[in-house]
Amino acid sequence: MSRFDDQPIFRTGGTNAAIDEGLRTFMLRVYSFMALGLGLTGTVGYIVASNPQLMHAVHGSGLSLLFMLAPIGLVMFLSMRMNKIEASTAQTLFWVFSALMGVSLSIVFAVYTGSSIAQMFFVTASVFGSMSLYGYTTKKDLTSMGSFMIMGLYGIILASIVNMFMHSSAMQFMLSVLTVIVFTGLTAYDTQRIKEVYEESDGTDVASKKAVFGALMLYMDFINIFLSLLRLFGVRK
Repeated sequence: MSRFDDQPIFRTGGTNAAIDEGLRTFMLRVYSFMALGLGLTGTVGYIVASNPQLMHAVHGSGLSLLFMLAPIGLVMFLSMRMNKIEASTAQTLFWVFSALMGVSLSIVFAVYTGSSIAQMFFVTASVFGSMSLYGYTTKKDLTSMGSFMIMGLYGIILASIVNMFMHSSAMQFMLSVLTVIVFTGLTAYDTQRIKEVYEESDGTDVASKKAVFGALMLYMDFINIFLSLLRLFGVRK
């Protein structure tokens, strides 16, 4: 659920609001990275879930904590070092992050039915697609909404930590609902933010790194909406 929005995201110049060919190509690259990352996560998760030995090794030992924390560490590293690392390194770390998320989320395939996972994935894709399209096309500045959603996210994180000790099912339900609302709003905000950092004059390396970072932001929005919907409406085995 981490986002690290306080990190700089290549603020190199003014906003280019014109929807030109360069911007469309850039956004297509962002969405392509995100989709491939999600595909890698799902594939790795399914492979691990289909192997009882791997499942026991990952979730039946202390490795489960490692696979939970490793993606967070990678996100922090990418957020802080994106301006300094090579584009190829950023892409490699994004693929590693997506694969580690697949290992961590393999438990989803063991807990929920396949049809339930598929249904919630398509619902998430519909919600995400609608809000991302809104963020891409709207002329309204979504900064104030984004700031409000980020504050809500911090509240959710704090409440989640508290609920780790309370084990309240009612609070968990409310947190899942709020998570869907917050990350739905952040999808539109993040899309607009990614669009705004596009610069026609960017070199190949800078543009690639911006695309990777944008894909990472949208990936996290998608995953958090998906997992929350699954907790709310998913059918357990």
